[in-house]
This record gives sequence, structure tokens and C-alpha cells, in this order.
Amino acid sequence: MKKILVSLILLLLIIALIFGLDSWREQEQRQLPGANEQYYKIVSLQLPDTLSFAGEQVPLEMFYVRESLDRELSVNTYWHSSTLTLIKRSYRWFPMIDSVLQINGIPPDFRYLAVIESGLANVISPANAVGFWQFLKGTAKDYGLEVSKDVDERYHRLKSTQAACDYFQDSYEEFGNWALVAAAYNAGKNGISRRMEKQKASSYYDLLLSDETGRYVYRILAMKLIFESPESYGFYIDENEVYLPIPTHSVIVNDEVKSWADFADDYGLSYKLLKYFNPWLRQSSLRNRKKKTYFIQIPNPPYDLTHEEIVLMKNGINVK
Repeated sequence: MKKILVSLILLLLIIALIFGLDSWREQEQRQLPGANEQYYKIVSLQLPDTLSFAGEQVPLEMFYVRESLDRELSVNTYWHSSTLTLIKRSYRWFPMIDSVLQINGIPPDFRYLAVIESGLANVISPANAVGFWQFLKGTAKDYGLEVSKDVDERYHRLKSTQAACDYFQDSYEEFGNWALVAAAYNAGKNGISRRMEKQKASSYYDLLLSDETGRYVYRILAMKLIFESPESYGFYIDENEVYLPIPTHSVIVNDEVKSWADFADDYGLSYKLLKYFNPWLRQSSLRNRKKKTYFIQIPNPPYDLTHEEIVLMKNGINVK
């Protein structure tokens, strides 16, 4: 009788443990950020029925267009850490980029060109292209950017964005098509023109191009889809987790600066923080023999801002 009772108690404990474990799993799943299938398993992504780039229809009825888009959408959706960081970073830099694009009459979809070029960071490519927009030295000078030992405006986020817009406008005058403009930014205007003439094609989607240029517009389109509807692709980001623009003001410099570290200290900044807001200053000093005028961006105090304080300052509320 005792053996039967002990066995019954053990059976009840096992049943309770099983039900408890199932309940715990259900609770854990409910706490996970996101309820779509991608969070739990790798799935193929559904492509849209229609899609446009800069107001121009993408010919998704062509099998190779759909497959090329599918490839880039899968790569950037499942490269979780990179795409998540890019979405957060875009909140800081898209407002400036969008403003310059709008002023110059460039379609807003070109914001995603900066995303795929540099990840919205001042990086240097193996070919020595520099900055958000990845300008080579010669092209940068052609479009009015200063590139010298002390100053490299390819790192200047605002000025390089304007130079990119000038390039887009020149390309559009030549091609009259925004997809070709984007491709030309990667392969060069002459490179695209030669291929169009040789292949007797007038559309980016009909051109046989190098692997990099052939994927280029599809990468932009993939980023557009993800950024415009991140939750559809498994990216769940709270408002307090994004990187917001940090308010700054300009200080005019039109003479020599013997030490940027001393300059920063005069404004209560670290040298590192000064260079973050002015990455185009490439040396620890500025000779400035021609007495050029430069506008140095200084973050508004306090300099150790929390996310909440940045939000308040953007709304004109003093948080000193």
C-alpha cells in the first residue's frame, strides 16, 4: 500500500512539473520582443506585390528582379545586429540627410544610399573612399569639398551630403532615371553610360553589371522595405532605444588653432567629443594660412545628456 501511495505521489509531482514547465515556457514566449515567425525560426520573406524607387516602379514581374530583391532582403533581415544598429543610428542622421535631399529636389529614397555605402558612419573603404557618402579624393574636390592635411570635408556630414546631392543632380541630367543615378554613384557615370551603349539597354534592371553594382539598387530597396516597416521583418525598437540628434551650435573659426584639445577645453569638452561632432578636423591643430572661415559644431550643454534630456532639448526645454 505504501509503495502504491509513494508511486502515486511521484506521478502527481511529475505531472505538476510538466505542466509547470509548459506554463513557464509560455510565459517566457510572451515576454519575448516580437510575435512574428522570424523571431522563432528562419523563414523565407514575403516580397511586396509592388515596389518603387524614387517614384519609379520596380519591375517585380521579372524573375531575376524578384530573386535579386529576395536575396538582399534576406541578407539584411537576418544580419540582425548590423541592421538593428543601422535603424537606431538612422534616427540621428536621417533628419539632416532628408532636409538636404529635400532642398536639392532629390527623392527621399536616396537616404538609403548612405545606409548601404557607409552604415551612416565615417568609414574608409579599401579603395580609400571616405565618409558617409564614400567620396574618393578626386571626386570630392570636383564637388567642392576641401581635402587637405588639416581638413577633410568628406568627413563633414552636412557638406558631404550636399556634395552627394550635386552628384545626383548631374547624373539625373545625364540619365533621366533615378535607378541609373544610384547605379552611377557606385560604378561612375561613364561606366554606366558605356554599359548602356554596349548592351543597348536603357534600364538599370536590364543591364548586366558587376556583382557589386548589380546588387546595389536591390540593397537600397531592401533597406527601404526594412526601415519603413521594421516590425514586419522582426525588428522591435522602443523609442527610448534609438539614437536621437544631439543639439549643437556653431562657433566660427577663421584663424590658426594651435591645439584643438585646448580649444575643446575652453568649451568644457573633451577632445574626443569635439572630434565626434567635427570629424573633418583631421589634425590636432589647424594651420589655416588662408584664413578660411570654418564653423565648428559644439554640443549644447550639458554634455552628458541622457536620452530623456535630448528629447526635452529638442522640444526647446532647458535641462541645465
